[in-house]
Amino acid sequence: MEIFTIGFTKKNAEQFFGTLSRTGIMRLIDVRLNNSSQLAGFTKRDDLPYFLRELCGAAYVHERLLAPTRELLDSYRKHGAAWESYEREFLGLMAQRRVEERLDPALLAERSVLLCSEPTAERCHRRLVAEYLQQHWRDLSITHL
Repeated sequence: MEIFTIGFTKKNAEQFFGTLSRTGIMRLIDVRLNNSSQLAGFTKRDDLPYFLRELCGAAYVHERLLAPTRELLDSYRKHGAAWESYEREFLGLMAQRRVEERLDPALLAERSVLLCSEPTAERCHRRLVAEYLQQHWRDLSITHL
């Protein structure tokens, strides 16, 4: 099984939806905690399902189980916690939530992409989610778009 990841910042709508379309994405899994902010632009919760369906023929799922907590996100973004600390705490949260048991692998069976805001996967929790699932499910390959 292959899973993709993508962030929307530093991309315009043409780049974002063009990448998803060329990759053949069938389902976008939104792993953001806050997906309705003005900063989300064309990826706002109320607009994104329409754009995905019309431009890519893809489905939309918001999976909060894969999002950080408000406290964890604020400690990193607002209070300057080190990435290493955020990464350790987020992976602990995934283990505490037993994501590998609670998430149905069928959700990722079609060509699926994890969406978050960061432009690259290097310091983004979507990479951590994908790697966590890969570690527990074993037959998962990851491609960052």
